[in-house]
Amino acid sequence: MKRYSINIVFTCIAFIAAAVGNSTMAQVAAFKVPAYEKFTLPNGLTIYLMEQHEVPTISVSAIIPAGAIYDGPKSGLASLTATGLQYGTKNFSKSKIEETLDFVGAELNTYASKESATLSAKFASKDQDKVLPILKEVLADPVFNQEEFVKEQKRVLAGLEQAKESPRSVINSYWDKFIFGNHVYGNSVSGSPATVGKFTVNDLKSFYQANYSPSGSALAIAGDFNSKQMKAKLSKLFSGWKKSNQSQKNQAAEAVTASSGNRVLLVNKEDARETTFLIGGLGVRRDNPDYVALQVVNTVFGGRFTSWLNDELRVNSGLTYGANSRFSPLKTSGTFAISTFTATPTTEQTVDKALEVLKKLHETGIDNETLTSAKNYVKGQFPPNYETSEQLAGLLTQMFWYGFDESYINNFQSNVEGMTSAKAKEIVNKYFPKDKLQFIMIGKSADIKKIAEKYGPVTEKQIKADGF
Repeated sequence: MKRYSINIVFTCIAFIAAAVGNSTMAQVAAFKVPAYEKFTLPNGLTIYLMEQHEVPTISVSAIIPAGAIYDGPKSGLASLTATGLQYGTKNFSKSKIEETLDFVGAELNTYASKESATLSAKFASKDQDKVLPILKEVLADPVFNQEEFVKEQKRVLAGLEQAKESPRSVINSYWDKFIFGNHVYGNSVSGSPATVGKFTVNDLKSFYQANYSPSGSALAIAGDFNSKQMKAKLSKLFSGWKKSNQSQKNQAAEAVTASSGNRVLLVNKEDARETTFLIGGLGVRRDNPDYVALQVVNTVFGGRFTSWLNDELRVNSGLTYGANSRFSPLKTSGTFAISTFTATPTTEQTVDKALEVLKKLHETGIDNETLTSAKNYVKGQFPPNYETSEQLAGLLTQMFWYGFDESYINNFQSNVEGMTSAKAKEIVNKYFPKDKLQFIMIGKSADIKKIAEKYGPVTEKQIKADGF
């Protein structure tokens, strides 16, 4: 019940602050990272502990440098390996893991992203001695059962084939490959039928041995527990996780090369009745000092329902059901994209309208009234992102992974408050592209190729072709 009370309080404060524009009220609503303890085991594993006694649950978040950037030519291997952690362990079969967790109502997920692999879990505090040993073995002692691997491989292959039927399911994979090229950030997390279909269970075992190590990894525990007792339990459990014998190279360290001019990737989908597209280019890395300011400016441009993009493309012109913009940061680079879709006959009109809004952002800037509205919106949206034990555990591992400390959270409200129209103009000029734009269009080539050629040299691909 306390959890919901906190949410209601935050929401009320946010609405009041937005309504009266009162800086004092905004300071009252400011969120601070709760106290936590951080320590490192002899094997290199970093552990965070944050006691939160409002709800009798415990949440776990673990992050490991084992994402798609380490796939090499075996695209999709990191993802399949992360899923395979739950195929069974040295002391727990897959069925035993599922039965034990289901019986106590515990949750467990493992997956890979572009840069890392993640484990997340949630369970009742009283069941910690049943669940924690399982989590340890999933991370440190998986066996990658052959039978379970074959089942999962078939599911993944079916999903890859199905995904190509939905442009919005695959456009981001095309985008990353188009923007990053041969850089490892261009690697697809999901892989393709040609690569995934060739995997054997030994590929998963080899990937695990090369990339899953306590050194360079972090484990965060947030919730209802005693820190002294939890520290002793985790130290005993995870001290036996051995470091990898292979030293891991930072695959993403190489600089990303920006395009020298406008380019268009046209992905032909013969049965398409609409065009799905992205416009943008390179963005920012996660530790960029202007990250908060970017969120405020992007809120105006395309980050909320009442943004300029959505107003022009959906509300005023009816060209689409929705339009937005986003920065997608990574450790050493990132992307920026305007995103929307429209009926094939209105493709050119919609692209041009999106470009008009981008031009307006550069030429007219953001007035004080609009900026104040965006600042209040961002401040109101912020606290609910960090109110549950799951969110707090995830925050701690994100702090570890991207190298920022609690000052990002603690100073967030004041940094938002400090935004001015002059600063917003600097942010627009520095980070929002106005030339050398990159375009991806997924639609029927016969109907939109000549339109695509208007925006830059066109490279054409077939959506039915393997990969991205």
